[in-house]
Amino acid sequence: MKRTLGVCYYPEHWNETQWAEDAARMARLGLTWVRIGEFAWSRMEPEPGRYDWAWLDRAIETLGARGLKVVLGTPTAAPPRWMLGRHPDMLAVDKDGKPRKFGSRRHYDFSHRGYRVECAKIVTALAERYGRNPHVAAWQTDNEYACNETTLSYSDAARAAFQDWLAQRYQSPDALNRAWGNVFWSMDYREFHEIDLPNLTVCEPNPSHVMDFRRFASDEVASFNRLQVEIIRKHSAAPVAHNFMGAITEFDHWKVGADLDITSWDSYPLGFLSDRIPADADHKRRFVRQGDPDFQAFHHDLYRAVGRGRWWIMEQQPGPVNWAPFNPDPLPGMARLWAWEAFAHGAEAVCYFRWRQAPFAQEQMHAGLLRPDSAPAQAFGEAEQVAKELAAMPAEAGTGKADVALVFDYASDWAWAIQPQGRSFQYFWLVFHMYRGLRRLGLNVDIVPPDTADLSAYKLVLAPGLFTLSDPLKAALAGFKGTAILGPRTNSKTPNFSIPVPLPPALPGLDAVIARVESLPPDVSVPLAQGGALVNWREKLEGGAQAVEMAEDGWPALVAAGKLHYLGGWPDDGALARILQRACSAEGIETDPLPEGLRRRDTATHRFLFNYNPVPAEWGGVSIPPAGVHWTAR
Repeated sequence: MKRTLGVCYYPEHWNETQWAEDAARMARLGLTWVRIGEFAWSRMEPEPGRYDWAWLDRAIETLGARGLKVVLGTPTAAPPRWMLGRHPDMLAVDKDGKPRKFGSRRHYDFSHRGYRVECAKIVTALAERYGRNPHVAAWQTDNEYACNETTLSYSDAARAAFQDWLAQRYQSPDALNRAWGNVFWSMDYREFHEIDLPNLTVCEPNPSHVMDFRRFASDEVASFNRLQVEIIRKHSAAPVAHNFMGAITEFDHWKVGADLDITSWDSYPLGFLSDRIPADADHKRRFVRQGDPDFQAFHHDLYRAVGRGRWWIMEQQPGPVNWAPFNPDPLPGMARLWAWEAFAHGAEAVCYFRWRQAPFAQEQMHAGLLRPDSAPAQAFGEAEQVAKELAAMPAEAGTGKADVALVFDYASDWAWAIQPQGRSFQYFWLVFHMYRGLRRLGLNVDIVPPDTADLSAYKLVLAPGLFTLSDPLKAALAGFKGTAILGPRTNSKTPNFSIPVPLPPALPGLDAVIARVESLPPDVSVPLAQGGALVNWREKLEGGAQAVEMAEDGWPALVAAGKLHYLGGWPDDGALARILQRACSAEGIETDPLPEGLRRRDTATHRFLFNYNPVPAEWGGVSIPPAGVHWTAR
């Protein structure tokens, strides 16, 4: 499929006399897609039941007349003020019992059935009117599920829905009591309606209770999304997408993605580095205007897998954002680099956010391709350059074969957030640490779901921190011919959040038992005999399995039975590089250790090098400028 560029546009923000010129400039720039509509409910339905489509008809026609394809968003992320008059209890409630308020966006509770009825009405009306419009070539449901901490709600609506969810899952209170271990602290329930939400308890709530609440909340997102997708598909053959975010794990994206035709995500590298990535000051200083060298790539590979191969960037940062603690200006060239890196990972489209910087409201400090006065901003020229370069490249989107698979599981992230045992243990960053180690070796990586049943395409599989091994993954590992590295904490709980007996990791053929665990403060590590150390987390392993890595205190750190390995801790960068290099060498996987800030990605036709550094990088006889992209045909 052809690689394309696009932009996010809000015709309702601008005088209609500007629309035609905006559309003409978009087309001249080389854009293909224009996303509109996702926050325009108050203009689509100014009063309950009274629709105003005339302005949207003209906007779509104006864009289509210039050959632009429209991505039409459902407006359910920003319900109008009159909606609260109809459903005053539709607002989500935070963990402290305080309801959210009107005045921004995402002010709804996924569990409120009355609001779902209203959503079904507006989505039906939208799909009926534009489902066969020749200019509407794709759809987006809602906007950024989980943004602004809106997945977990502690409302009356959520309580009632959770009780019903539990009744369907367990069928009887006795079964639930056994599964949760409610004999502890006299927590037994006689009826499902007695079960409250797991907040405002005197000390921490039962982890089994919280885990099921997290599963329930995730299922609510999936069913909310499915409601909209099913309505759209009744009226339109165009593909349906949703725009996910970075380092957001509050719901299971694998389940939501199963109902979509395309997955997309919103990429804001500088905002993420400032706001979300737990890196040291030197790292953040080095990449302050470029973004972390691996964070975007991780999400490209994750959402490519969630979308079963079809994925986009729905929002790409073009300049300073408005929402991070600090908002630097991207280094010249980064808007081009970020786009090309997405394409190298298989993106079909990269859409910049937004066309013109808004001079009003919450996002007025968020840059666009144009300034508020319509003059081109820095990224305008870079987008134009990418459009010209795309025209000269092979048309097919795609990415190269990967020899390495990395398992990612949202439920494991919930589990270790519920019971981390150490403040530094965070599942997402453990998996990301492994991914970064592989990227530093110049490897393509596929991210795979926790119920993967076939690993035959890979030579090396990593599964760090999995809460519980699924039956399909157990079977896949049993038949896997390559090297597998599991741990730490893999298979260490039952699905009901208890310690299993036999003790973990309980892997067939591996004579190893986790005797004790310890979480390590940031200034404490466990040195390894071959160099490097374990940080954050350490397991003391007993048994007769072959010791591949030893701690200096005499405890095994990495054990093996044939090609099946278990890693009893969180290795630092040096130890991880050695472990991965050894595994790759054993499987004949070619590695290419890269300098700091330089990353490689292979497609079916080209090899790309991306320089995230603020200074030139030398590699393979080539000098790559700061924020530079270099490619060669394979």
